[in-house]
Parts: sequence; C-alpha cells; structure tokens
Amino acid sequence: MKRVTERRTYSYLGPAGTFTEAALDQVPEARGHEWRPVHNVGEALADVLEGRSDAAMIAIENSIEGGVSTTLDALATLPGLRIVGEYLVKVNFVLVAAPGTRIDQVQVIAAHPVAYAQCHGWLGAHLPQHSHVPASSNVASAIGILDGSLPAEAAIAAPGIVAHHDVEVLAEQIGDNDNAVTRFVLVTRTTAPAAPTGADKTSLIVELPVDQPGALLELLEQFSTRGINLSLIQSRPIGDELGRYRFVLDADGHIHDERMADALLGIRRFSPRVVFLGSYPRADRKIVHYPERYADEVFVEARDWLRALVAGAPDA
Repeated sequence: MKRVTERRTYSYLGPAGTFTEAALDQVPEARGHEWRPVHNVGEALADVLEGRSDAAMIAIENSIEGGVSTTLDALATLPGLRIVGEYLVKVNFVLVAAPGTRIDQVQVIAAHPVAYAQCHGWLGAHLPQHSHVPASSNVASAIGILDGSLPAEAAIAAPGIVAHHDVEVLAEQIGDNDNAVTRFVLVTRTTAPAAPTGADKTSLIVELPVDQPGALLELLEQFSTRGINLSLIQSRPIGDELGRYRFVLDADGHIHDERMADALLGIRRFSPRVVFLGSYPRADRKIVHYPERYADEVFVEARDWLRALVAGAPDA
C-alpha cells in the first residue's frame, strides 16, 4: 500500500514573488505542500503558535542592515518557538512600473523600507528628486502601483516580480551592494534539536543581570573561555526601562557539543533570562573548527576526573 504523506503548511511573507518565498523554495521538505502567504512576521509566527502552519520562514538578518528588529523582538517575547534551519538569499532589486511608464515620469517610488534603504545610492544618482511611499513588502509595492492603492509611479521589487505581474522594468541591478544577502530562518513550535552535523549554529537571546561595568564582558567570556566563536552579537532594548538590553547571539556549534552545553550552563547561571532559539545546520554547511583543547572528550575527561575526586579516588 502506498504511504500517504501528511500535508503540511508553511507561512511566509507574501504574496508570491518575495525574497521570503525564494528562501522557502530552498526547503526540500516544503515542496509540494501548502504555502500560506501572510502580511508580516507577527502573523507568520502566530500561524505556527496557533497551529495554522507547521513552520514559518522569516527574515532574521541582512548583510547590509543587520538584524531584522521585528523578528528579533518577536522571537524574544513569544515562547514556544524553535529555529530548525537557516537559508541565504542573494538580494537584488529592479525598478518597475506599469507598462508604458518612462523613468523620467517617476516622482514617487513605492518600496519596503528595507529595500528602499539598500537602494539609496542608485536612487540618489538617478532619481535625486523622488519621494518614497512605504509598502508592506517588495511585491506589495509593485501591486500598489498597478492597482492604484499606492500613490507612486514606480516600485522597487525583486527581479522575480516579472514572473507574477505585468510590470515594465525601468532599471535593473539598482541595489547599492552587489554582495547583499538576507538570512532567513525556518521556525517551528518547540521541538528537540536535530542531531549535530558538524556545521551547526546555536542561537540565543540573553538578558544581562544588571547594568554595570563588565557585565557584557562576563557574558561573552562564557563563550570565549570554551573556544566558541560568536558570529552575531546584537543588542535590542528590553523596553521596560531606559538602558536595559537583551543580546541576540549566534554561536558556532551545537547544543549537543560538550563545549556548547558547558557554555549554556554558564549563561544560565549568569543571566536572569535565556531564550534558546535552536541549534540547526548552517546555511553554508561550513564545518565548525575549534582548538583540540575544547574537544568533547576533553570536557568529558575533566568531568569524570572531578567525579572521581568527589567519590574519594586518588588524584592521578
């Protein structure tokens, strides 16, 4: 008898043609299942928490703008979520308009704020007198100029927009950085981390206990003294009072690694609140290297040595 595969649902920032959809297209297990377009990160995560979707693809970091604040704040405040994978999408933009529009007719440009920020240089050089109308997504900016819901003559969008809508491309490659990349993460309800691959990343959100000299250094030392590299350190205001921050951290390695587990114990003793976001394969599949003195067996041997001492064994 042929096995019937349960149909799954994946939420993503829609509609079709967004960079988020391109990221979701990189997930093999998502192909052939239902893709649910949503309006924002909050809606995507609510879909997961409330059971409408099995997972959500959301943008978490951009190589130009840094961490996506709405995503980081949502992950910090919504319990019950876990990152299970990350995906990289090369970011490039085109300027589009309704068919028949000339670039010299463009005075107002519709664009998502992040996309707009990444095209400042080109816009300043080619359309210095333009004004900007914000849109909820790159696709929404194009739809807005076509249906008249946005008061603009042109829109900044992803190149894939031409496959979904009847737009005319006024200019290509308008991004200021040809190497721009956005990192996306696939988020599910809390689940046990998958087995380590050797090319893994662990994401955390950590609050400092008090605002005092050396507090951040003490936090970072939990990793440095165990040979763990941090690939992302970003502060976000907690919001309860001025000067209080939480830190978003990406650490090279997996929670099943002895050195990472030991660091997490140190973090837990140090911080009043730690949010474990997940251990998952790196998008680039780059193997994590570390000095031999931080190998798993070194931590195991040290722990066994201490247990033997406590048990009364001679100090060998």
